[in-house]
Amino acid sequence: MTETAKLLIHGASGRMGQALLRLCAEGGNCTVVGAVSRKVGQRVIDGVPQFASNELAGVPAFDAAVDFSLAEAFDPILALCAERGAALVSGTTGLSEAQRAAIAEASARIPVLWAANFSLGVAVLSELVERAAAALPGWDCDIVEAHHAGKKDAPSGTALALGEAAGQGGALARYASLRAGDIVGEHLIQFAGIGERIELVHRATNRDIFARGALHAAGRLSGRAPGVYRLRDLL
Repeated sequence: MTETAKLLIHGASGRMGQALLRLCAEGGNCTVVGAVSRKVGQRVIDGVPQFASNELAGVPAFDAAVDFSLAEAFDPILALCAERGAALVSGTTGLSEAQRAAIAEASARIPVLWAANFSLGVAVLSELVERAAAALPGWDCDIVEAHHAGKKDAPSGTALALGEAAGQGGALARYASLRAGDIVGEHLIQFAGIGERIELVHRATNRDIFARGALHAAGRLSGRAPGVYRLRDLL
């Protein structure tokens, strides 16, 4: 990321938003020009101007917005980025089909990246899964994912995205999910043939990897041509 890239953090009061702000403050080559939350108490925190979600029109100029908010807050930030010609990096979950269609429409004007997982390791894993599936036609493909006991959705969004990558290579993935303890995130993709099998595994031990990946994406996406990007396109 270049030091000149100006970022707007949308969903700043959430866990990911707080991690993004902390990592930038710790010297992540980030210039945060504003932080947006549903409600605002202090107007400036650690030198960063704070804005309520209904004050989006008043945020200063930015090169890229990094959005980890709620589905109901997604439309305004996408519209703002399209209006200002700024890039959008989003990990907001639960988007509707209409919102996904809006991303495709906005991508004619701005660079957009939506991802279920911002781990750079998972981005590489996705490419490896697609290549393995294409090289091993007819092999069984199974994805086993494990997360903390409080995670409700299963399979995880990352598992489904890895399954899509396998599908791009011609495989049909099956899924199994584990919910236990405080597991941050583990994904195992197994390709099994007659008499042999291959396992590709990613284990996350710290949630900061997702914030770092999102900041990496924002820096790389800023200034790109309009279009829909994947995290692996920006490695």
